[in-house]
Amino acid sequence: MPPLLASGRDADVYAIAPGRVLRRNRDGSSPAAEAEVMAHVRAHGFPAPRVFRVDGADLELERLDGPTMLTVLLGGTLDADDAAAILVDLHRQLHALPPMPTGSRPQPGAADRLDMAYPQGRIDPDGCVVHLDLHPQNVLLTGRGPVLIDWTNARHGPGDLDTALTALILGQAASGNLGPIPGLDLGALAAAALDVLTSFLAQVDGDPGRLLDRVVAYRAADPNIHATESDGLDEAASLVRAHLPR
Repeated sequence: MPPLLASGRDADVYAIAPGRVLRRNRDGSSPAAEAEVMAHVRAHGFPAPRVFRVDGADLELERLDGPTMLTVLLGGTLDADDAAAILVDLHRQLHALPPMPTGSRPQPGAADRLDMAYPQGRIDPDGCVVHLDLHPQNVLLTGRGPVLIDWTNARHGPGDLDTALTALILGQAASGNLGPIPGLDLGALAAAALDVLTSFLAQVDGDPGRLLDRVVAYRAADPNIHATESDGLDEAASLVRAHLPR
């Protein structure tokens, strides 16, 4: 077995060759739809990892060298305003891309949790490309600039949905409602996340507050989140609302 580089909530990443990694979904699901989104956004100049191949549950990607935004933020060499500006710019770039051709877009299943969060009917499939997990741990600061990773949740929808989810995740971190994170000072994380959240909401386009309830429902339906996260979603959402620009 190749060396294990990292383990996430639902996948493991292995070093397989110079400049390449393999990410394997533990549940055996295919990452083909994710790979198509990544190829689409890269083709239009967005900073995402290059995909080499998909085989079953395996996704072979370029290996990116650089720390996560979270690591640099907590290390004190990136301030909150600059971190927020990077997040805002990634959203802005992504949402301005041409949509994927209808036939190649990720198709939700019958129990898709994003559609479940919309009791009045399915989310608008004709929106822009949305990442739905854009936060400091999923941004790598590489020699070529920030690169957005982990496209598992990506699909089409309103840009405000994407920015609302970023705000909610920052709110979870700022209110101390994330699951256990080995090696992190949760107090320092909360303080940094609150500063980034405040700056992000001041800079971001659109109106993330209008879809905040929807992303709370979406996040609550995620089977991979820790009980601490699920229990603290309302508190995190209240924190986001309190920091929305008046």
